Amino acid sequence: EVAEQTFWSKEDSSDYIDWDKSQKANFPNLKPSTKSISIRLPEMLLDRIRNRAHKMDIPYQSLIKVILADSMNNAKS
Repeated sequence: EVAEQTFWSKEDSSDYIDWDKSQKANFPNLKPSTKSISIRLPEMLLDRIRNRAHKMDIPYQSLIKVILADSMNNAKS
C-alpha cells in the first residue's frame, strides 16, 4: 500500500485511465467495517444529542458519529 500511495502521489491518473469512459459504480452490498462500543454519557448530554438529531431527522447514533468525525478532522495532531 505504501508503494501504491507513493506512486499515485506523483502520477496523474488521467495518464492511465480514460475518465470520459468511466461510469458510476454502485456497491449495494458493501458493508462498512464498524465496531460496536459502549460509552457512558451524562443523561443531559444524551438528551441534547437526541433532540438535535430529532430536529435534523437523523438517528442520534449517526449524529454522534458525525460529531466525532468532525472533531477528529479539526483536531490538531
